[in-house]
Amino acid sequence: MLKKLFGGLAAPRIEYIPIEGRLPVPVNIALPPKVTLILDMAADGKDTMLPKVGDAVKTGQKLTPVEGGQLYVISPATGAVSAVAPFRGEMGQSGTAISIDTVQKEDRDDSFAAAAREPALGSAAGFLAGVPGNPPFKVFGNPEKTMHTIIITGADRDLLVATQQFIVQSRIDAITKGIAVLKKITGIENVIMAVPLNVMGGYGSIGAEVKFVDTVYPSALPHMILKDVLEKVIPAGKSAEDLGVSIFNVEAVASISQAYADAKIPFQKILTVIKKDGSKGLVSARIGTPVKEILKAVGETVADRDRVILGGPMTGISIYTLDYPVRPDTDALMIQDKASIPFVSDYPCINCGQCLRVCPVNIPINMLVRFLEAGQYQQAADLYDLYSCIECGLCSYVCVSRIPIFQYIRLAKYELGRFESAEVTNA
Repeated sequence: MLKKLFGGLAAPRIEYIPIEGRLPVPVNIALPPKVTLILDMAADGKDTMLPKVGDAVKTGQKLTPVEGGQLYVISPATGAVSAVAPFRGEMGQSGTAISIDTVQKEDRDDSFAAAAREPALGSAAGFLAGVPGNPPFKVFGNPEKTMHTIIITGADRDLLVATQQFIVQSRIDAITKGIAVLKKITGIENVIMAVPLNVMGGYGSIGAEVKFVDTVYPSALPHMILKDVLEKVIPAGKSAEDLGVSIFNVEAVASISQAYADAKIPFQKILTVIKKDGSKGLVSARIGTPVKEILKAVGETVADRDRVILGGPMTGISIYTLDYPVRPDTDALMIQDKASIPFVSDYPCINCGQCLRVCPVNIPINMLVRFLEAGQYQQAADLYDLYSCIECGLCSYVCVSRIPIFQYIRLAKYELGRFESAEVTNA
């Protein structure tokens, strides 16, 4: 359980919890009868090239909505397409869910095997963008952004999550080989590995400079890593990529290594499962596995009004169905009992100042939230540094009035981004 450690007017100090003692053994989730892949665009109309319901697919087969397009998903199993349907994600974002009825006898597509003979950025971007860890290859094809540094993070972004630190301690050889592959395919020699203190030791030469990040939340978020590791501040509204820095997590790097070593695309995703009683463990599940299959395997039940969250307690996202699939960036699954879900209120801000003391980037949150509650998003951005927020969730955590500040901020950024996209489209 998380506790607020207040000392007078001091901000709460919340520590990431390291894996102690022997490494846990992940529970292996069997191939489910159905897997679902999420394509981050609405795929409909005459030009779509998605397989139709009833079409057979192979393990490792690329599925693209438009012929020659860069957006794709890779089938993690052999079987037949049973449904292609609209999908609504976070903030109502439109996508397409491709469901595949699986068979146990695997038939592999060999397209990547031919490309894997010589590691190259083209084959990596063309086949490995959706492997466990979700490597950000897309940025290397953007002519407006030139990358000069790669940071590999072995720190889990949210509290209670142990996925990345487990991989640091269990797959260091794969990480080392993956670093060599990344250097070769990107041409970038400046590679830094950022890990929490006491998580990694005796690593020897891994082909990257090792630097340590603090164990206090939110030190593992990208903005904080750049500040602490590179002494660079990401400007408001910008990302690490805008500064020429690409951030991979260690699972992505290990997946890249495994793909080229085996000439096969990997699909087994490690994720942390946090149960209602606060206990946690690791599971290994095929990308596309429904959440309900994981809960069944770990013996957890979900009752009416319980909350199921993808991610950790600070920045996780509630999901509306147990059919929601494991995705390449799903690092954690958390279940909250209805009796322990924190109360959320529309009670007004009382100007206690707790959010101001805890904010790692010193945003005047007490003023910002007033505009967000009123839906005045542009004024919030112009007057009170909306885009400086790094989305750590600490403001909501300490709010005495129980205002969902974090959710207001994410909604405001999404809506402003949607308006800007519409203006560009209509220009």
